[in-house]
Amino acid sequence: MQLSSFVKDKLSSEQYAFSRAEYITYSGKNSNAVTTDLAYLSKKKEILALRKGFYLIIPPRYSKLGIIPLELYVHKLFEHLNKAYYVGLYSAARLHGAAHQQTQIDYVITQGSRMLDIRKKAIALDFFLTKNWPQANIVQRKSDAGYFNVSDPLLTIADLLYHQRKLGGINRMLANIEELLEEVTQGQVNSLLQWYPHKSVLQRLGFLLEYIAPQNNQLDPIYEYLMKQQFYPVFLNTADKNKPGSVDNRWKVDVNMKLESDI
Repeated sequence: MQLSSFVKDKLSSEQYAFSRAEYITYSGKNSNAVTTDLAYLSKKKEILALRKGFYLIIPPRYSKLGIIPLELYVHKLFEHLNKAYYVGLYSAARLHGAAHQQTQIDYVITQGSRMLDIRKKAIALDFFLTKNWPQANIVQRKSDAGYFNVSDPLLTIADLLYHQRKLGGINRMLANIEELLEEVTQGQVNSLLQWYPHKSVLQRLGFLLEYIAPQNNQLDPIYEYLMKQQFYPVFLNTADKNKPGSVDNRWKVDVNMKLESDI
C-alpha cells in the first residue's frame, strides 16, 4: 500500500504528522482511494486523525500509549492551519523543567478564531487565545521533529496567572511558578514590559515573585513600570467577585487567599 510507504518515508526523516493533501499529492490517488487507505491504517492504529485532514503517525515505540508527544507534531499542525502558536501554560512549564504539576492535558496558545479543544483517544489538547502576540517572549525549542515555539519562563508564569481560574487556581500552580522563577532572566523581564498589556497580571506577578524570592532584583523594572502607570488594588485570586479592600504591599494586591505551595 502506498500509504505505508509514505508513512515510512515520513518516519525516516523524523516527521510524525501529515495532511491528507500531502498524501494525495504523493500517491496521485483519487479521493475515495485515499479515504480507504487512511481508514485502513487508522484501524491498525498506525495513524490517528487529529483534525479533519490532519493525521498523526504513531510509531511502534508509542503504540501502547496511542499518543505521541506534543512537541513532535505541534509545529506541523499549525503550519497546516496557517496560524501562529506557541506551547504554553503547564506544557511550557514542563518543557522548562517545572514539571511539578503533572497534567494529562497539553496547552497551546494561538490567535484569531477560537479553536475547539481536541479529545481523541489518549490525546487531550486545549487551545487558548491571545489578542496581544508576544513575539519577544516566544522561544524555539528543538525536538526530534525539528523546532517548535514555546513561551519563555516569564511569559509562562504570566499566562498561568492570567488564566488561573481555568487552570485550578494559584495554589495549584505555585510550585510550578517557584521552579520557573529559577529560569527567568532580566532579558525576559525587559522584553515582557515592552508589550505586555495586563497591569493586573503584572501586579500579581510582582507580588508572587517577591513572596517567593524577596531579594530578587528582577522585580525592580516591573515595579518601576507600574509606577509610571495608574494602577489600582486587585485581588490575587481572580475568582473573587467583590471589590478589593485595603492593601499593605507595594503591588496593591489584596491577598484574598492563603498561599500554599507543596514543594
